[in-house]
Amino acid sequence: MSVAPPNPRWQAALRTATDGLRAELNAAGHWEGELSSSALSTATAITALTLVNREQHAALIEGGLRWLAEHQNADGGWGDTARSKSNISTTALGWAAFGVTKSDSRFAENVERAERWLARASGAASGQALDREALRIAIEKRYGRDRTFSVPILMMCTLAGRLGSQAWRQLFALPFELSVLPHQLFGALQLPVVSYALPALIAIGQVIHQHAPSRFPPLRWLRSMLRKPALRVLETLQPNNGGFLEATPLTSFVTMALAGAGQAAHPVAKKGVEFLLSSVRADGSWAIDTNLATWTTTLSIKALAAQPNALSPEERMTLREWLLGQQYRVEHPYTHAAPGGWAWTDLPGGVPDADDTPGALLALLALGLVDSEMQRAGEAGVRWLLDLQNRDGGIPTFCRGWGALPFDRSSPDLTAHTLRAWSAWRPHLSPRLQNRVDSGTAKALGFLTRVQREDGSWLPLWFGNENAPDDENPIYGTAQVLLAWRALENAGQVAASAVRQRAEDFLAGRQNVDGGWSGAVGGPASVEETALAVEALAGTRHGAAVDRGAAWLAARIETGTWREPSPIGFYFAKLWYYERLYPLIWTVGALGRVTTPVH
Repeated sequence: MSVAPPNPRWQAALRTATDGLRAELNAAGHWEGELSSSALSTATAITALTLVNREQHAALIEGGLRWLAEHQNADGGWGDTARSKSNISTTALGWAAFGVTKSDSRFAENVERAERWLARASGAASGQALDREALRIAIEKRYGRDRTFSVPILMMCTLAGRLGSQAWRQLFALPFELSVLPHQLFGALQLPVVSYALPALIAIGQVIHQHAPSRFPPLRWLRSMLRKPALRVLETLQPNNGGFLEATPLTSFVTMALAGAGQAAHPVAKKGVEFLLSSVRADGSWAIDTNLATWTTTLSIKALAAQPNALSPEERMTLREWLLGQQYRVEHPYTHAAPGGWAWTDLPGGVPDADDTPGALLALLALGLVDSEMQRAGEAGVRWLLDLQNRDGGIPTFCRGWGALPFDRSSPDLTAHTLRAWSAWRPHLSPRLQNRVDSGTAKALGFLTRVQREDGSWLPLWFGNENAPDDENPIYGTAQVLLAWRALENAGQVAASAVRQRAEDFLAGRQNVDGGWSGAVGGPASVEETALAVEALAGTRHGAAVDRGAAWLAARIETGTWREPSPIGFYFAKLWYYERLYPLIWTVGALGRVTTPVH
């Protein structure tokens, strides 16, 4: 069949985008990227430093306060990034930071504006003062039965003296004593926090116990007896650089909780401070995490895969060796994950997960040369994902069968990414492992079919849109599943179905009039969402929508606005972030797809 020649305008845009992405390779030969600064991280970091030693860290505390004051939104609140809408969590933490540092008088206008915003957000009528109890209830309501983030927020506000003298008694008493039990029991115990938050459970549970011990004597005695054993567990979870998951908020919450419980000199608190000192930025702010180097590198490799000559043989070999070096070869001390997975970062605080592992598996194949070393790595990664699969057929983030709380449950985007990796690696596997992949694939497809929404879409776990109801982003989720479904069809592992067609119709139907896509109906289009939709629809019967989307991307490149990142990423506990490389990566992937003839 004849194939239309590639559009010259798109080819020119692709060259510009590819050059831009290649220019981001660092001196070590991979991509590192840059995460957005975070008001939430900055507020929690300076609070932790204040409670540990205010005088010693005075300069950093002052720098953080000034950054917060300068980046307060016009409505008086704070968002997680400087481009995010104000939310009750980050605003409460920013407000608390000024209180714990005794800076209310120096930053009186910022504090008053924050209090007015919080009053409105917690239900007060216009002009009414902030009701502390109403604020507590509003924060708890936002997170429901998941205590992962509501308790740390309220703890920090209580440490800052913002919620009154009885606030400790109103906090949910996190059961830190359960951490001394065998980790195999954690899933069955249905802990009130998600799997990655075990350090917070231990530290925050202890500071609450310190200030509001149980009124039931046997339980009070038992919890007091288990404080030291629980702290020893906490020490085993902390990486050598001090940063739990490389995350500033989690590390700060643990550090401030220990300081608030009279444990500022504890080794975990000291190492937490070292991490905060090493991760502060020149402008006085902190990001939510140090970097997503492994994630951005695998995304970049996959985006460039449609251009065989985009990377030199030497660059491919460097990337291959670096990626192989990031695979975990022993059981991880944090989640007790088996060997074989990859984390999002190359730093000590990373934890293997089910988005970065399939990303690394796909990137390795895109780099070529499946020799014995890569074969072993690929088989280990495939088995790691198979062993992670939940009973419902879906893939969770970190731990199999932990529970139904957010960021532990099965999710369509992770399941789809895993399916792509299994499909790509299947020809390279032993017959026995192929059989396991076939069984896992059938279960995963069943999961995706069951959770597809009536409109044909899927919702992701790790990405959202602030303008959408419940912060959902069906554009990202649907695009990821469609990419997987197409890969399986091309490999002959699944037949064309109404499931895929409904998803394609949904995605095409959500295109804005200007040709872009937004996760929110009628919302402002972003480069990231538009690029993902274009890539997912390329080669389908929705060619007109693809053409309009590619033209939208080309126009952004021509006007120089294509590099502006949008806060569509979710981090732990629904913290928004943007990553500077996302628009570059996904634009290259989309334009590479539409400029490659499809037979």
